[in-house]
Amino acid sequence: MARLSADEPLILDGADVAASQFGRYCEVGAGARVLNCSFGDYSYCDRLADIANTTIGKFANIAALTRIGPTDHPMTTASLHHFIYRSEYYWDDAEADPDFFAARAARRTWIGHDTWIGHGAIVKPEIRIGHGAIVAAGAVVTKDVPDWMIVAGCPAVPLRRRFTEEIGDRLMRLGWWDWDHDQLRQALPDFRSLPVADFLTRYES
Repeated sequence: MARLSADEPLILDGADVAASQFGRYCEVGAGARVLNCSFGDYSYCDRLADIANTTIGKFANIAALTRIGPTDHPMTTASLHHFIYRSEYYWDDAEADPDFFAARAARRTWIGHDTWIGHGAIVKPEIRIGHGAIVAAGAVVTKDVPDWMIVAGCPAVPLRRRFTEEIGDRLMRLGWWDWDHDQLRQALPDFRSLPVADFLTRYES
């Protein structure tokens, strides 16, 4: 596999990316679709992820076959069908409905730093996934997820906190996700080997 780059994202075969921005060392998996999104540094999505209208923090881990910010059909009009907003597909003299697409794009999902969205999970529009949270495989997230919380199920419900509130607060103050690339490399052995409390003790000033 090609080494990731600080200069441009690695976009694998068949991925469809539009109106999106990427930080350093980002990756878009094969066959993924990314529309109107921003990826923070080191964040990636795996193959066949489908992500729209989403702001993604740093170091987010988004598994294969996930759906984030799935777009909705109009539910208050006489029809749900996209002929009413993708009208140019059907008639030479009709245009797309710009107001519908603007409203859809404004319904942003937000995903925090160091998160893990599991295989096949769905995160609805306008949901906030907190820093350090985990969404289990196959979960359907319809409500905001607090920082450091693990959720699972359909609809997703909290299982337990990943870390205690005290550890979570210390991690937020440390903010290792804002370290530069060289500092991350120097700390790599400790990321690999130290329990979180020991890691914090070593790096807190």
